Amino acid sequence: MQNGNRVTFKIHGRFALFTDPLTRIGGEKCSYHVPTYEAIKGVISSVYWKPTFTWFIDKIRVMNPVKTQTKGVKPLKFNGGNDLSIYTYLADVEYQVQAHFEWNFRRADMEKDRNEGKHFSIANRMITTGGRRDVFLGARECQGYVEPCQFGSGQGFYDKSDEIGYGLMFHGFDYPDESGENKLVARFWRPTMVNGIIEFLRPEKCEIRKDIRPMKANSPVSIGLKEEGLEL
Repeated sequence: MQNGNRVTFKIHGRFALFTDPLTRIGGEKCSYHVPTYEAIKGVISSVYWKPTFTWFIDKIRVMNPVKTQTKGVKPLKFNGGNDLSIYTYLADVEYQVQAHFEWNFRRADMEKDRNEGKHFSIANRMITTGGRRDVFLGARECQGYVEPCQFGSGQGFYDKSDEIGYGLMFHGFDYPDESGENKLVARFWRPTMVNGIIEFLRPEKCEIRKDIRPMKANSPVSIGLKEEGLEL
């Protein structure tokens, strides 16, 4: 695959909540200052995804200044009722994203669907229309909006900010259907933003990992007339 599988788009919204999902089960939540790889992968997967391929996020460009806003919320308790917590969101966010897809060779059943031009065209149409499914910026209450753009166009707030390091951050999950291992693994890394741009490590390049739990990929199941009991 060459440049024919690479897409660029803009994602923006009023609020965003990018956190480490391993530590946000309950209580207070405070967003990272920049998006996680997994969050942006979720965005493009909501725009367009097929089991034939896997999305990889190449880089993002932070367009707006980092601003936070706190809100009082009432999350549900596990034993029933509501709790009172303070969530710290990012406010007025906008990012330019460059991503590409690669075939998921563990899905041999999708071999006949490996048509780069077809998926590239559909992905760009879906970006133009705002995506196939609702887009969220890290949390369901943070609605996101996708538009086509050329990466690097326009003026960003951090274009001349030199280098900013963010320390240890959550990168993403290794799922069995993509990794080939029967376990769920969390990845971590130390991102650096240079003149407003963060170039993401590929998932296999992340050296800091944590095993979460055993997990097996579900075998693909075809549901048709026979399985539904409708075949004549």
